[in-house]
Amino acid sequence: MIIAVDGPAAAGKGTLARRLAQHYRLAFLDTGALYRAAALHAIESGGDPAAPAVAEDAARRVGPGDLGNPRLREEGVAQAASVVSAIPQVRAALLRFQRDFAATPPGAVLDGRDIGTVVCPDADAKIYVTASLEARAARRFEELRRLGETVIYGRVLQDMKDRDARDSARRTAPLRPADDAIVLDTTELDAEAAFEAAVRAIEEKLAGKHHRSVR
Repeated sequence: MIIAVDGPAAAGKGTLARRLAQHYRLAFLDTGALYRAAALHAIESGGDPAAPAVAEDAARRVGPGDLGNPRLREEGVAQAASVVSAIPQVRAALLRFQRDFAATPPGAVLDGRDIGTVVCPDADAKIYVTASLEARAARRFEELRRLGETVIYGRVLQDMKDRDARDSARRTAPLRPADDAIVLDTTELDAEAAFEAAVRAIEEKLAGKHHRSVR
């Protein structure tokens, strides 16, 4: 069983995907962490993350052990990750890792930007989590403050706009909901309400698939 959870930054998809993985007893993969790990490798090598050759080499060095590095949550790494994720060679280098993870029984919940459209287009259920730009910027602002970073809301808002533009306009795997995705707007929902809405939608989706299969 594979569940794809996509959406823009700070929409709440990571929290939701983890809850879904626990609920359905599936493995969980934050695919954004793969791109942040690639960005961090590029930064630590002293290279330019925007340079395709540097970014591709960094992506090929990403392994499971990188995903727990606390530096992945730093804002500079997140910004660099948005840059490297637009490079086709990087996406290609990390694609096999993601598909192998999803294909390992009993299945997985993958959280990212292109899971339902590119990585796992045949996922059993696809959820596209979104929220207003202002709500997402406020969430990211509070997250960074909790991490002890000195941040300005206006800067966080602008960075969010820039990241959305890069993610949506890139030629390779642009950020968009899959045609058969369930769109979940979390602007006015807390984590519990979002989880309950997602489970209801997934159960309806799975019940519909089962009904078609036995007709």
